[in-house]
Amino acid sequence: MHLVLDQGTSSTKVFLFNGVPEIKFSSRLPHRLSRPAPGHVESDPLHILETCYRLIKEAVDFCQKSGQTINSAGMAVQRSTFLFWDKATARPLTPAISWQDTRSEDQLDSLVQYTDMIQDATGTPLSAHFGGPKYLHLVRNNPDLQQRVDQGSVYFGPLSAFLSQSLTGVAGVDHSIAGRSLFMRLDNPEWDERLCNIFNVDKNVLPPLQPTLGYFGTISIDSIDIPIRCVIGDQQAALLGQGGWVDGDLALNFGTSGSVMLNTGQRPGQIPGLISSVLYSTDHDIHYLLEGTINTCNSLFDWLERDLGISVHRRNWDKLCQKTTTNGVVVPGYCGLAAPYWQDCFDTIIRNIDVTNTDQIIRASIESIGYFTRDIICLIKNHLPIKLGNISASGGLSRTSLLQFIADLLDETVGHTTMKDHTALGVLQLLRKADGYPVKKQAFNHLYKPSMSAIARQAKIAAWQGALRQAGIEPVK
Repeated sequence: MHLVLDQGTSSTKVFLFNGVPEIKFSSRLPHRLSRPAPGHVESDPLHILETCYRLIKEAVDFCQKSGQTINSAGMAVQRSTFLFWDKATARPLTPAISWQDTRSEDQLDSLVQYTDMIQDATGTPLSAHFGGPKYLHLVRNNPDLQQRVDQGSVYFGPLSAFLSQSLTGVAGVDHSIAGRSLFMRLDNPEWDERLCNIFNVDKNVLPPLQPTLGYFGTISIDSIDIPIRCVIGDQQAALLGQGGWVDGDLALNFGTSGSVMLNTGQRPGQIPGLISSVLYSTDHDIHYLLEGTINTCNSLFDWLERDLGISVHRRNWDKLCQKTTTNGVVVPGYCGLAAPYWQDCFDTIIRNIDVTNTDQIIRASIESIGYFTRDIICLIKNHLPIKLGNISASGGLSRTSLLQFIADLLDETVGHTTMKDHTALGVLQLLRKADGYPVKKQAFNHLYKPSMSAIARQAKIAAWQGALRQAGIEPVK
């Protein structure tokens, strides 16, 4: 049996796969994000760690009762969530600062001169969402933390590195997530002296780098030893779980955040406004990913409820959207825009909608995900000679209303499978690939074909672009 831990923004899941492979056991536990101030989004790393332990214990208990053994484990973890922890004890010294958090915007002005250099070296834009600005904000606002940094007694890194060290006692961070720090070179993954100097980071504070497929230590629980052989970013795992193993494969994944992902093979692709990162790596080779991230997907519901007081029945939103139409537009600015615009927080724009018409606001909010998806794919097509086939979509928001809207905007077919846990499947396939098994691509259970007229499509796109310009953003053509 293979154990897979999928640690996401709002919950953690555990899976046990047999050799078929099929899921023999799964369980999920939620955890909360806190928002102590505007732009601040954080979680309790000890609570997340406890959740991981509890879920692993459940999986071990299942195996013991059924006479099964767990051969190895793999982890997919949310990216761009960073913290400090004690090297010796793995005790966290800060909250886990979420990828959604923008408190480090105050550091960006002093870094503007390095914007192009950072993008070229790391494949990642300079943004408050990533590790470098978060590092500066934390140490500059906490003298005690700076003192511990000077002593070399702490690690700063992504949540994945904290969890793997806490679970096994072995420090390390994989290439696919380390790129979000802004300290790692993309073409030859290593902590880069020039990048570290920009952020005044001593490399001694950073966990050792290692490939996605390797050895991350052993979990010992109830006298059972389980080696962790894979750690990977959750979106990278979702692409692989959807069968995106070949150069040119493109897939969508919509969870708390969203991602448009293109496998670029064994060469990094660079497009301004998008992120180039490691898809997965071994001791022998590196495969790359070109990605456009969308900050506001499932988190839209939190915003609708928290800021607008709109009660959203999360299980029924898709049916509501299927029976609702709107000519209005929502541009969600409450946590800033990621790809392809990289805009700091601004007042959300609600345009051409009566604010009392909550159904239209919900529909337009969901449509914003489709617009961002189209803009990212248009940017890719403007720079790379790719021909889209059936686009694969996964994640909790991959439902009829959104996928049909994306198919209509792109004038392309979008495919979907009933398999819900592509992130976990991607980790499993990596573990099996390391054992010599071939990877498999799942067949689509449903195809969403474009049905919107060209006139209607252009009108929708023009309305979206007008709303972006209202926010001071020049839209992708």
